[in-house]
Amino acid sequence: MKLLEIKNLSISFTQYIKGLEQRELKVISDLTMDIHDHEILAVLGASGSGKSLLAHAILGILPENANVSGTIKYKHQELTPTLQEKLRGKNISLIPQSVNYLNPLMKVKEQAIGYIEDENQKKLMLEKQRKIFEKYGLSEKVDEMYPFQLSGGMARKVLISTALLNSPDTIIADEPTPGLDEEAVNETIRDLIELKNNGVGMLLITHDILTAIKASDKIAIIYLGYVIEITKTENFLTGKNLLHPYTRALYDALPENEFKLTLGHQPSYTEIPKGCPYNENCPYKTEECINTPPKLEQVNDTQVRCYHPLN
Repeated sequence: MKLLEIKNLSISFTQYIKGLEQRELKVISDLTMDIHDHEILAVLGASGSGKSLLAHAILGILPENANVSGTIKYKHQELTPTLQEKLRGKNISLIPQSVNYLNPLMKVKEQAIGYIEDENQKKLMLEKQRKIFEKYGLSEKVDEMYPFQLSGGMARKVLISTALLNSPDTIIADEPTPGLDEEAVNETIRDLIELKNNGVGMLLITHDILTAIKASDKIAIIYLGYVIEITKTENFLTGKNLLHPYTRALYDALPENEFKLTLGHQPSYTEIPKGCPYNENCPYKTEECINTPPKLEQVNDTQVRCYHPLN
């Protein structure tokens, strides 16, 4: 089942420079992707590439000065602000990237349920939360702890558990592994895969290619706010079916490929090229690459934004 449909989403911000002079800073451009049940789609891009803004756009929590175009649908219904408010934290839930989302002045058991006046309802919610905590190996002692008393792995489990309290079918996991040791990272990945196997559709936002490869079914590569390729994760095992030059360069830079690096760097958002966003660093660019951005098109089982996809 298709849970989320994102089509031609663009997000920009109006900035003032040199007094009253304005410029439009594009952070996400013409983004199109789908999220299905029983599937993890990893959105992979450099830090600051707008990945978290995608999560905030889906949830309807973008800053007021954001300029947004395109459409986002949940189960074929357009996500209006009213519907986003209704679904947020219930059908669509967020596993945030930072433990700072936990209130430092509240005990762990109070983090997810919040203030509930009705004592019977509060008791039922606490019982449900305890069952979820038990599933993730969080003992009753954790209920009475404050966030500063949790280890990194425990805090991450609390964030996952609180996201599950209302039994969502769609989860956005925003950078769920930074700062964790290898064992905790692998444990978190196993937890995410278990959720997927139980029917959840998940958008996994990460800048860590190894986490994306271990956890996801598909990977969407973002470069300068553009999705340049959406491919099956298994294609990263051999590299043969990776079609975009940038995606192939990411594969070549993996440790098992001896960290083969390419020249150049990703430009800033104030210097997005006129044509293909990757054209300044691409060894295959032609005149059309310099002048006109390519569209995201289907090539076999991959979507790629490139005039000259690799064989």
